[in-house]
Amino acid sequence: MRLSIVIPTWNAAQTLAAALAPLGHGDEIVVVDGGSTDGTLAEATRFGARLVEAPRGRGVQLRHGAGAARGDWLLFLHADTRLGQDWRAAVARHASRPGGADRAGVFRFAFDDESRAARFIELMVAARVRLLALPYGDQGLLIHRGLYERIGGYGSMPLMEDVDIVRRLGRARIAPLPVKATTSARRWREGGWARRVAINLGCLVLFYLGASSERIVKLYGR
Repeated sequence: MRLSIVIPTWNAAQTLAAALAPLGHGDEIVVVDGGSTDGTLAEATRFGARLVEAPRGRGVQLRHGAGAARGDWLLFLHADTRLGQDWRAAVARHASRPGGADRAGVFRFAFDDESRAARFIELMVAARVRLLALPYGDQGLLIHRGLYERIGGYGSMPLMEDVDIVRRLGRARIAPLPVKATTSARRWREGGWARRVAINLGCLVLFYLGASSERIVKLYGR
């Protein structure tokens, strides 16, 4: 399989190295930057990533990255998410299964935090994925290019692009991968665990109610 790993960035220097380090050098890494002013580009270059510029906005950046990537398999990953050491074997197993190219794989969500709040939210995420088939982008998304193009790819939206694409995939085309994707909890700690849960839930409700992207971004940024 030819794998391209696509990572959208904006001032992600503090976390990008940790995200890139487990990926190694055997696959194409495409860092899609939305105008960083810190050391993000230097970190990406240090790890041998291809740099692509795009207007700021996660959906727009992911769409640009997919268009620039050369692989027949795409792995979309956030810049503050670190994959577990067995991620490559899990990806290879998924790709080699009969019908694997017709299903998208998502990793198991985890925080880099030992608090009870972090464990509780991890359980909530696991339940959301199991019951609602609704993984978020911080769990990564492994998808064959053919399937990605058939469902129309990522929408050019600043937020909720992850919910939008998995909703179009549907439960039957989402498969769990038995490896952790560990996400930085820094923003959760700084903003307050309960407050961030409430904001994320509010954004999800607004999205399903058909609210504008501008309104959702305004709530998310509070």
